[in-house]
Amino acid sequence: MSDTLQTNQARATDYLKRFADAPVGHYINGEFTQGSCGELYDNITPTDNSSLGKVVAGTVADVDAACQAAEDAFQEWSNTPGAERKKILNKFADKLVERADEIALVESMDCGQAIRFMKQAAVRGAANFRFFADKAPEAQNGLALHQDEHTNFTIRNAIGPVGIITPWNTPFMLSTWKIAPALAAGCTVVHKPAELTPLSAYILAEIADEVLPKGVWNMVNGFGETAGKRLTEHPAIKAVALVGESATGTHIMRQGADTLKRMHFELGGKNPVIVFDDADFERALDAVVFMIYSLNGQRCTSSSRLLIQKGIAPKFIEALEARVKNLRVGHPLDPQTEVGPLVHTGHCAKVLSYMDLATEDGAKIAVGGARVDQANNGISLQGNYVKPTLFTGADNSMRIAREEIFGPVLTAIQFETEEEAIAIANDTEYGLSGYIWTENTGRAMRMARKVEAGMLWVNSENNRNLPSPFGGIKQSGIGRDGGDWSFDFYMETKNVCVAHGTHKVPTLGK
Repeated sequence: MSDTLQTNQARATDYLKRFADAPVGHYINGEFTQGSCGELYDNITPTDNSSLGKVVAGTVADVDAACQAAEDAFQEWSNTPGAERKKILNKFADKLVERADEIALVESMDCGQAIRFMKQAAVRGAANFRFFADKAPEAQNGLALHQDEHTNFTIRNAIGPVGIITPWNTPFMLSTWKIAPALAAGCTVVHKPAELTPLSAYILAEIADEVLPKGVWNMVNGFGETAGKRLTEHPAIKAVALVGESATGTHIMRQGADTLKRMHFELGGKNPVIVFDDADFERALDAVVFMIYSLNGQRCTSSSRLLIQKGIAPKFIEALEARVKNLRVGHPLDPQTEVGPLVHTGHCAKVLSYMDLATEDGAKIAVGGARVDQANNGISLQGNYVKPTLFTGADNSMRIAREEIFGPVLTAIQFETEEEAIAIANDTEYGLSGYIWTENTGRAMRMARKVEAGMLWVNSENNRNLPSPFGGIKQSGIGRDGGDWSFDFYMETKNVCVAHGTHKVPTLGK
């Protein structure tokens, strides 16, 4: 065991001790509370499937209390001047940076992500808050449309209390993406984090307790069928933002129908990375490996389908196999680790089930295809570790090409022509993202128009640009995050028409 791993484990143990000493509860109306004493469940670390402590499962009564608190706080927060919200949210960002070490280590132990990817999590989360903090003073601004006899102008107002439901993969980062614009817009928040990874949400609530008025930020732990369901049904909640599975999105849409809630869904994906013969070979190879095997393949924008043109396929796949075999699987707190454990045993079993499905459908397991017994450095691993896997000889009809596996698993499919690549890329119920590698500018522009996805990257891995729209189409979601698109979701637009007093008003009954 390396000295750095030992040091990280010791620091993580210190940070995690308080979560083991007392159950992790809720944050409602400015108070940390066990709520109405819902059932306790174990928070399991995927590193070795031991318990990090108990968590209180929120009840309907707990969610009702949180929603009431958010409703009570809404008018004052939404009427707080944007310049003041800017100061408060920048202070929130400062607190995130102060606790960066804690956030990274706790997040790695809670969800299994490698520390190399988590060590900048707080800095990036702070950047999310600073970006939307700076936009808070202009959030209510609209447009003015002048005519000879009338001037129309628009006003934007915060929509009301909103529900934020975040997933277990990179939960800290995804929470900041959703909550920062909601607060900047003037909304109050009820946050339900994933039941499997609650700890960074608790840290966020602690920071909220330091800088925000009570009731503006509320957090309820628990299960989707109880806490999540009540949150999406509660009449005080005017909008719901979810990051999660497509099936979860359909449930939430039904649950919010009676109260006509506005919905924003960032859902699943089966995203293609399309590599043409003329691509920059090394850069494309780097991007293909990074975009599926980083974050343990547990990323909605992972490029889990490699569409490789036949002229380059033998050379590219040979180089790809060597890279996948060389990936370092290990404890997430080891800075050398590139792939950590999957989030829980059930998900690990799901990912492993695709190994048999691949061979049944006629694909080849070129690399991986099994559970890991030991890390590359010889340390015994007892958690949910899966060997990085590459399927070759696949076609798009196979289940490994159609279903979201959500693990360190890549399916390679060959194509001949640009038209065939487009057809394969679009032959899916999903449409979140896609990646195109070619030196032909005309082809890149044609592909950008024809590939069915909410986001496309050309000759690049996934880079998040906060002012740009982020979201999917088809079964991958509804709505867009980022910049002014976030404010469009969290705010209502009102049109005001002012007559100049020069036009004749129609008369009736005179």
